[in-house]
Formats: sequence, C-alpha cells, structure tokens
Amino acid sequence: MTVATEKKLPFNWPIFAYIAAIHLVALLAFFPNFFSWSAVGVALIMHWVTGGLGVTLGFHRLLSHRSLEVPKWLEYFLVFCGTLSAQGSVIDWVGLHRMHHKYSDKNPDPHDSNKGFLWSHIGWMLHEIPLKEEIPKYTKDVSSDPVYQFFSKYFILIQVAFGLFLYAIGGWSFVIWGVFVRLAVVFHCTWFVNSATHKFGYKTYESQDESRNCWWVALLTYGEGWHNNHHAYQYSARHGLQWWELDITWMMIRSLEILGLAKNVKLIKE
Repeated sequence: MTVATEKKLPFNWPIFAYIAAIHLVALLAFFPNFFSWSAVGVALIMHWVTGGLGVTLGFHRLLSHRSLEVPKWLEYFLVFCGTLSAQGSVIDWVGLHRMHHKYSDKNPDPHDSNKGFLWSHIGWMLHEIPLKEEIPKYTKDVSSDPVYQFFSKYFILIQVAFGLFLYAIGGWSFVIWGVFVRLAVVFHCTWFVNSATHKFGYKTYESQDESRNCWWVALLTYGEGWHNNHHAYQYSARHGLQWWELDITWMMIRSLEILGLAKNVKLIKE
C-alpha cells in the first residue's frame, strides 16, 4: 500500500482553527485582569485530572492497552477525565494510538517520527490521515459502548459545560486558566510523547523503532516519557522500570491496586 506523505495530504482547516483558537484564547492569561493564583491552582489541579488521571491512566494505560482492570464506574470516570482534555473522540484516540504501536515509525504510522519533529508533534493532526477510516477495526472493544459514544460525540459540549461551571465559581480567570491554558499545556505534553520521546533520550531495549526514554517528558506526563520501555513492553502498566525512572501513573495504579480498585495489573515478567 502506498501512503501519501504529509505534503500530499489535504490540510484539515477545522482542526487547525480549533487548536489555534484554544492557544489564542490562552494568551489572555498574560493580562492582569485574567490572572489569579487560585486560577493557576485550578489549572494545575486540572492538568493532573485531565492529563494524568484522564489521558495517561484512562485513555492510555487502561483503555488503549488494557494494562489493568478497574470497576466499570471507575473506568468511565477516568475516561471522562480524559474527555475533558478535549483531544477529540476517545474512540478515535484509542484507535490511532493502537495503529501507532502496530506500525511505529513506519508507514502508515499516523505520527511517524521519521517525517520530522514538527510532523510527529502536531503536523499529522492538521492533515487528513487516510488511516482514520480504519479506526473501527482497532476499536471494536470500545466503539459499541454507549458511554464512549456519548463522550466521543459531545466532548466539546462537555468542555463548555465545565467552562460554565468554572465561570460560576471563579469568573473569567478560572475559565482562561482552568480551560484554555490547561488545554494548551496538556495538548503539548501529550504531543511530546509522540515527538520528543522519538528523538531525545536513551534506549534501554531494542524496540524496532525510534522510541526513547526521556526524563523531562516523563515529568510532564506523569511517567509517559519512559517511552522506549513502553514500546518494548506495551502491555505493562508500569513504564518507569528503573528506580530512577519516576512513574507517577504507576504509583496511582499501585494505589488503586492496594485499595482493591485495580486487578489483573499487567507487569513485565523478569
């Protein structure tokens, strides 16, 4: 199969407008009228809720790789947190991520790092990727779930409702910081896993791709930066495998396990 390069793929103007609008509104945070330390606190807490509990634990380790099992109510809660990251349909997110692992750094990997840092970081999202048509083949275990269908269809409206809630309790500063600044930052933290961890860092295992362990991405993404470890052992709920490889998400999973809320936690068998 011949896959078109990013230069031949149609540009996705709606996605560009969506991402650009979030970043532009986030710039209002530099104006004194929209700043407060409590608003910064909301942004930091929601960074963890949406980026840590939601994307890293919910979307990635739980749903995409099924590295653990939790009660259904908790699974839905974690994925709801991920939905608040506004990174599109959770069903599409899972499907594209599974495609990435199947074809990592080879055509037709959606964000093949061999096409350049900018492409793997954001460029691939700004173009019409032909493989999106194949998402249903990779998401049969989640696409039929009505809750995930709801999250996927209404993720923007859910974000609007959350913004109204923040406005009610803290005004525009809470909205600017708790929604727009937080979304922009979580976007880039997630995207660094696609880009920076395929360019910077060290390799512990031969994973047949360019994945690397990058400490600063791990700090920004609650442990996702130990990407070479993850690509070598995709099923493992723990990504930081050495004592110095801090993996906050693994700590959360271990805590859930101790509390009896996580079972069948998959780990590397040494």
